[in-house]
Amino acid sequence: MEPGELRATPAQPGSERRRQLREQRRRDRLSNLWRFLVLLALAGGLGYSLLRQGWVLTGPEQVVVVGSQQVETDQVVQAAGLTFPQRLLELHPKRIAEALASALPVEQVQVNRLMAPPRLRIELVDRQAVASAQRRTTKGSEQGYIDRLGNWMSISQGKGGAVRASTNLQVLGWQTRYRPALALVLEQQGRLGGDISQIRFEPDSSLWLVSKRLGKVRLGLPDGKLERRLEVLRHLQQVLPAKVKGRQLQSIDLSDPEQPELGLPNTSIQAATSSDQ
Repeated sequence: MEPGELRATPAQPGSERRRQLREQRRRDRLSNLWRFLVLLALAGGLGYSLLRQGWVLTGPEQVVVVGSQQVETDQVVQAAGLTFPQRLLELHPKRIAEALASALPVEQVQVNRLMAPPRLRIELVDRQAVASAQRRTTKGSEQGYIDRLGNWMSISQGKGGAVRASTNLQVLGWQTRYRPALALVLEQQGRLGGDISQIRFEPDSSLWLVSKRLGKVRLGLPDGKLERRLEVLRHLQQVLPAKVKGRQLQSIDLSDPEQPELGLPNTSIQAATSSDQ
């Protein structure tokens, strides 16, 4: 060997093995990456195909309506404004529910999109009218119905005999702002023994009832004292017949529930209820 000449050192068996393992891992990573990209492309293509063609409602037979004995599928389709074919994922359940609640005689609406198979499931709870009703509009007087929650129901919402309003109860002067007070009176109707034949809201917002046993009852403004006034009215139903001794009452004023005023022919006396309650 000449002076200054470098001699190659043979590679160690262990280092060659490590190099081969690194190469193998690199090839495995590349292979896995390609598999992932291929699967991702296939999944993306399948998803795009489903969005474009798969989850589609082709007709009203894919609209499933449950829970109602009054509303038919074609009424739901018309009220929701559905047209076919219709992509399922483009439908907005909340908007459909709001449209159905405003157009149909239903108390509750729940809308769900089902993917396999593609369907639109609509669950309804029917509204039942408890009274005939009248309200003033810009076009004059309008006749309708009231459900148990005090909501207005138009004549058209009761087509086909779906609405069975009580002939024994009438609501006059309905307005949206009176709905909570009306709902409370309707809720208490059973505790009043079904004695109320008319609920009337005057132009000054005062609330009047017509009782079969007690006559006209003024409840005053529909404010926070209404529940207390109804409680006093229940009490008077029990004690007044004995107190008036057959005399016909003209009216009862419960505007101040702690001091009810009774209107008798040619006289006005204060009901002595504090000792009886």
